[in-house]
Amino acid sequence: QVQLVESGGGLVQAGGSLRLSCAASGRLFSTYYMGWFRQAPGKEREFVAAIKWSGSNTYYADSVKDRFTISRDNAKNTVYLQMASLKPEDTAVYYCAAATYVTGWNNPNRYNSWGQGTQVTVSS
Repeated sequence: QVQLVESGGGLVQAGGSLRLSCAASGRLFSTYYMGWFRQAPGKEREFVAAIKWSGSNTYYADSVKDRFTISRDNAKNTVYLQMASLKPEDTAVYYCAAATYVTGWNNPNRYNSWGQGTQVTVSS
């Protein structure tokens, strides 16, 4: 089991930026992907970005491509989500997640462990 703790959320004006962090602990040797998902009130949880834990592969939702960047620091067991050019529609609770599966990086059902979430609010 992997324990995940998100931080870095907050209130930002449209066009601004935020950097989210996810600190991981536990059985990371089984982790293949780390991902970020988000969920707005009344909406389904949606994929944002994912990164291979060992390697360079990254994946992004079309809605955030060219604005968000996912990265990792394996020495610190931490994954980051750098968010730029934020829009009000980016407002959501952001969750990081860990997957032991080698496929399904954009599918929340393929992730085994989840953090508690951090709120990101973008004002117009």
